[in-house]
Amino acid sequence: MSERPITLFTGQWADLPLADLAEKASAWGYDGLELACWGDHFDTVRATEEDGYADARREILAARDLEVHAISNHLVGQAVCDPIDERHRAILPDRVWGDGDPDGVRERAAQDMRRAAHAAAALGVDVVNGFTGSPIWAAAYAFPPHPEEYVDAGFREFADRWDPILDAFDAAGVRFALEVHPTEIAFDTASAARAVEAVGGRPAFGFNYDPSHLAYQGVDYVSFLHEFADRIYHAHMKDVWWSPVPGHSGVFGGHLEFGHPDRGWDFRSIGRGRVDFEEILRALDRIGYDGPLSIEWEDSGMEREHGAREAAERLRALAFPASATAFDAAFSGDD
Repeated sequence: MSERPITLFTGQWADLPLADLAEKASAWGYDGLELACWGDHFDTVRATEEDGYADARREILAARDLEVHAISNHLVGQAVCDPIDERHRAILPDRVWGDGDPDGVRERAAQDMRRAAHAAAALGVDVVNGFTGSPIWAAAYAFPPHPEEYVDAGFREFADRWDPILDAFDAAGVRFALEVHPTEIAFDTASAARAVEAVGGRPAFGFNYDPSHLAYQGVDYVSFLHEFADRIYHAHMKDVWWSPVPGHSGVFGGHLEFGHPDRGWDFRSIGRGRVDFEEILRALDRIGYDGPLSIEWEDSGMEREHGAREAAERLRALAFPASATAFDAAFSGDD
């Protein structure tokens, strides 16, 4: 395994100032941070309009021997394709929410995603992770039945809304990495392939790999890496537990909060769920991925600072350098 940096996604830590979190992450053994575009961690407007802002963000990290390889604009990206309602008001900045008119929200979200591409370039990174939203997620389980044209139209709408955003990514020399996830246009391998097809296979669109969102659905999370080997632009490391026996709720969660004892699945700190990270790391080697391993730490039952430190230690303990030769080469008889 190559020496891939281990980073911490800051989205779940946006209540802390960046400087404070950087100090902690350095002490926990991280190599860098994946900066969320909320809280005070990374502001796309300031990055594109204020001289020196992006450099100052980097300096905060460099002072703690940390790097940055990607930014993440999940919350705004969600609003690009979603049917907009009051739930979005809680996750969107005021400049995007505006008066709450759905068409206006979606257009401002698209503008903000285009800005994120140039903000990433100003920071010196070439990946923006995020969500796309989906106009058809409510039809993931279809009753009353819907015609196939309904789904076709949803993917066309996704492409119509995201192609201009991806044009901005091309212009900035940056790639967008969708985190394949329920509620997005792509939530498993089949829908991910269809999303790639919808945007004509353009290289600006790829994936932020996160096994946790695939595993509890029953999707083969290792084969996903081989299926999209040339589109894995970033990787989240997050574990998930799911019940091996039937229980009170299943894949849909039963409207139970995370951490509820009757949930059929729940996110866990690395090594405390059921994801096989060794197979993932070996697959990442096979496809030639050399980017960061970014821990997205979520575990309702564990104190988060303990969990963040433990997760970095566990992931680092799994790492090993890849071999340049076959293990049995010494017996080949070649000089």
